[in-house]
Amino acid sequence: MLPFRRLTSIVRTSPGPTRLPSIAHTQRLNPLISRYASLRWNSTAAFEPAESATSPPLPRTSKPKPNKSATALKRTASASLPIRHNPTPTRGDIRPVFTFSTVERYNPIALSRLLPSAIEFEEAFWLPAWSYKGEPCEVWVFCNGSVVIWGAGEDAARRFISDVFERDRSSTFGKILDHAESEELEFVTDPNEATRLQGDLIILGQAPTLNDFDLPKLSARKAEKASLPLETIAARYAFSHALARSTALASLETSLENYLHSVSSLPETLVATGKPGLERKELIMKLGELLKLRQSLNLTEESFSDTPDFYWAEPALEEYFNSVSSALEIKLRTKSVNDKITYAAELQSTLRELLTESTAHRMELIIIALIAVEVVIAFIRDGPELWESIFGKDDKGKAKRH
Repeated sequence: MLPFRRLTSIVRTSPGPTRLPSIAHTQRLNPLISRYASLRWNSTAAFEPAESATSPPLPRTSKPKPNKSATALKRTASASLPIRHNPTPTRGDIRPVFTFSTVERYNPIALSRLLPSAIEFEEAFWLPAWSYKGEPCEVWVFCNGSVVIWGAGEDAARRFISDVFERDRSSTFGKILDHAESEELEFVTDPNEATRLQGDLIILGQAPTLNDFDLPKLSARKAEKASLPLETIAARYAFSHALARSTALASLETSLENYLHSVSSLPETLVATGKPGLERKELIMKLGELLKLRQSLNLTEESFSDTPDFYWAEPALEEYFNSVSSALEIKLRTKSVNDKITYAAELQSTLRELLTESTAHRMELIIIALIAVEVVIAFIRDGPELWESIFGKDDKGKAKRH
């Protein structure tokens, strides 16, 4: 999981909701308390009664890892306090925007079939109106395996994935994640404010200035049912895209950690026994797994180190995308993953060289043994003749002299 999961405003501890202290007060508490409360809130999704009992269980959300000493999101979280503590008549309620990833990738062809009412929007499928427990939400489904829901939390994300995708496995590419990855921020609408990310709060305000971007055309009925203002749809796509990229990167981080854990004992085995501890086939399979991780990180359509080409012509949307990417430290995390992969590749290369040397040494011993056997056979087969040719003439010469 990512290091910057943050406490939401509601924790279910009884049949009725219980309000937590304000965000400012929560930030002054021990971080462990905040994390514990967040875990209790997340755990309620597993008992959601609306989900079908026969549906396959969704991957459990990864356990939060210890926060880094200082992340960009934590450093700037206090910047959202003026918005949170000073409501205005034009400002709406603060609501969650939740990102959930349970698979490596979605099949875009299957998505268009499973979501007939969705609108294809660049790299995502957009559902402008989806209701959960009577609350209107907006859903973005990205082909990188992430679902972003504006207006609801983890229980809604699990319900959406269970209803739409769990019944048809053809919608997925690659494996289902052992641990679901998630990311959460909050947003508020205020038409008098500029659209931006302030601290850890997304503000949906005035429409951004766009160049060649064509907004999707909606029927009057769909436009009326849309849960959020259509003026900021492009901004919401940019914010959602960055959030989806963060959870997709988190799944690669988890896969890499599992891989490093599986090979962590090899150096100790090498020290203790002087042998690599893996057979050649196993080592090659591990190397292939490592190359697949690096390919997923750098060489696929979702290249985490680059800004998508779509934003080059739209500076305003690029600013939104980069603001969330910077807050979630995507480039820094991508570099960290690449460094870890480089270390793992060097370890694999060293072990492969040791196996090659061991194999070459065995081949040399086999060749020496074969040569020795050949010499023995030659002595047995040609020894008498060789003896006769060398010493036979001397014996005959001595006999003639006598």
